[in-house]
Amino acid sequence: MQAFQDLADRVEIEALRSEFTDAGMMGDYDRMASLFTTDAVWRVPAVDAAFTGRDEIRAGIEQLKENVWTYLLQAPHPGVIELDGDTATGRSYVLTFGELREAGSHLNYSVYYDRYQRTDEGWKFRERVDEVKYLDTTPLGGHQPGR
Repeated sequence: MQAFQDLADRVEIEALRSEFTDAGMMGDYDRMASLFTTDAVWRVPAVDAAFTGRDEIRAGIEQLKENVWTYLLQAPHPGVIELDGDTATGRSYVLTFGELREAGSHLNYSVYYDRYQRTDEGWKFRERVDEVKYLDTTPLGGHQPGR
C-alpha cells in the first residue's frame, strides 16, 4: 500500500510543478501563489529576489513578469523527488527564454531546488529556489509573432 501512496505523491508533486509553469505562462498570479504554503519562500538569486508568504510571492511574480519581461517562455523538465512522509524535496529543470524590457534577449537553464509540504489542499511548495546554471544574453534569432 505504501508503494501506491508514494506513486500518488510523486504524481501530485509533478502536477504541482507543472501547474507552476502553466500559471506563470498564463499570467495567473493568484493560481501561482496558491501553489505555495501560506508561509512559503520563493527565491530567485539571479535577480536578487526573495518573497515570503503567498501575498508577497504573488506580488513578486507579477512584478517580475510585468516589469522585467516583454515576453517569457519556459520549458520545464522533470527531475528527482525524495519523499519523507508529509514532506519532500526535489529538483527540476527549466529552460527559460524571452525578451527583457530593458536589456534585450535572455536565455537560461536553471535548476529549481524545492521543498514540498502535504497540506489539506494537497502538495504545496514550502520553498522554491531558482538557480541559474547557464545564461546567454546574445540576441535571440526569433521574435514574438506579430512584432
